[in-house]
Amino acid sequence: MVVDEQFINGIDNQGIIDVQRVIEPLWWSVSIYNGEEKYESDLEPFTKPQRYVFAIQWYSAEVNNGGHCQFYDNSTGIVWEDALKGFELIGARCNIDIIKESANRMGGKPNKDRELRQEQMTSYNSEFGDLDKLYYETEANMILLLSAYIRENVEAFVFSGDITVPNVYGF
Repeated sequence: MVVDEQFINGIDNQGIIDVQRVIEPLWWSVSIYNGEEKYESDLEPFTKPQRYVFAIQWYSAEVNNGGHCQFYDNSTGIVWEDALKGFELIGARCNIDIIKESANRMGGKPNKDRELRQEQMTSYNSEFGDLDKLYYETEANMILLLSAYIRENVEAFVFSGDITVPNVYGF
């Protein structure tokens, strides 16, 4: 798989980059399902910007599908801190505030372990409806910031090589 400057420039549609295609090597090779150690080791071949944009993509996909409750309840919650760092990297101030507040509603630091994170949600009686709504209102701006960051830092997103698809289901 190759993601190079030509590839990235070719998926820019009127200033909006198809971010999913930029981080496709991570999408296929980084497991969020097998704990923090596996997540970290799968990310080793990639740059910090790739890692953070990957986390933003997971965060966005889950919040758009079922809100922050779904994001934290599912395996995807493991990326919350990387998503925060990604929002800081691209300068998405509103999104930084949203994800920080969502973390605060779970005691300030959602656990990377899914079961323990689910227990946090229950013990803190976490509600996120207002944050979901705020995220939806700010998403378009975040996409513009993300596209601009990738365009200005293409070298951080270049990838050439084979990817290994993890066996996330154990068979």
